[in-house]
Amino acid sequence: MRSIRPSFTTRRGRNARRRTSPVVAAVALASALALTATACSSGDAEAGGDASASAASEGDGKITIPDDIKNKLKEHGINIDKWKNGAWKNWDKDDWLREADDYINPIIKGLWNPDRMRDADDPDNAVDAGDLAGDQGVTDPTPEPVDAKAVSPAYHANAPEAGKVFFDSPEGTMVCSATVVKDPAHPGKSNMVWTAGHCVHAGKSGGWYRNIAFVPSYNNEGNSAEELRNATKDEVSPYGVWWGDWAQTSDQWIEQGGETGGDGASYDFAVIHVTPEEGGGKSLEETIGSALPVNFKAPAVTKVDSVTATGYPAAPPFDGQALYQCQDKPGRLSINKADPTMYRIGCTMTGGSSGGGWVATGSDGKPALVSNTSIGPATAGWLAGPRLGEVAEAVYDSVSKKSADQ
Repeated sequence: MRSIRPSFTTRRGRNARRRTSPVVAAVALASALALTATACSSGDAEAGGDASASAASEGDGKITIPDDIKNKLKEHGINIDKWKNGAWKNWDKDDWLREADDYINPIIKGLWNPDRMRDADDPDNAVDAGDLAGDQGVTDPTPEPVDAKAVSPAYHANAPEAGKVFFDSPEGTMVCSATVVKDPAHPGKSNMVWTAGHCVHAGKSGGWYRNIAFVPSYNNEGNSAEELRNATKDEVSPYGVWWGDWAQTSDQWIEQGGETGGDGASYDFAVIHVTPEEGGGKSLEETIGSALPVNFKAPAVTKVDSVTATGYPAAPPFDGQALYQCQDKPGRLSINKADPTMYRIGCTMTGGSSGGGWVATGSDGKPALVSNTSIGPATAGWLAGPRLGEVAEAVYDSVSKKSADQ
């Protein structure tokens, strides 16, 4: 979450300590309120991998790049051979793609190895948060902290839709949390993942992050960080590594989103369409056996009895390797009078949990995604997430329609 940004932040793994990481600008939050993005963490951006950028590997071992990706890269002056050999590490602002249609993410096989995934955590740069003051909208009293509970392994048996999103940013290697969601265009065969906007795009000060990949049921057996030092790729990512071949967030996030604090938090959501690094005919939903529906007409906050937030908190006292959940009755958080009111719950999860799904039981008695972790105070204790409405539904539908013929 953004702390109130990337540490949870935000937008980037640990950095995001609580987007739960970006700072809340012009929000009339008490003077030292630093929301850090919770979901994100940062690690070693220099770590490499098998530099085979690709979308597919032919039988003779040669890597092939789809023509549409090649052409798009050429339009932006990007040489695919140089990119796969490390040119992606160039974060020159003039070359940083930021517009909604500029998303490019060619696969680099082997980049996300166990060590690189384990070390993706966030630099602890969160600021202690004060109490909310001068509320410009409607905000309920600060909730009492709810201790995050460890999800029992195997994670796939207890929270099969949950996983981690890994990506590279100018600050380093980052991590967020995410949820597999249903795809209306492909019933039972979804390749769509829901996360926070700050986990895929830097907002008003930057552009799209790079090497975005999703790992469902990361560390499925709940091994300790020490045990993971010798783990195989299958132990860390038992259901594979899935690269984001397309991602979309809200225009509001791109235009307003801040690295820390609450700027753009009410629109801090994103949908990633993924493809398996190793290829194969099965979809993500078929591979893990589950996907959650998304409720864009969830009842008013006061009518929601309980939500469960799930994520991989990475900032202390957590280490990002284990899956946790918080359950609480949500209240309202207003950051900006012009923006929709957000959900807020008591929860001690920290940065790295950003982007993780919030699930509530619908009128049909079945669970559905209603939000995702966006921001929280650097001191931990509560999380806030956007209420999903028409803008979120438009993002979701757009990603679904883009892949409808695939």
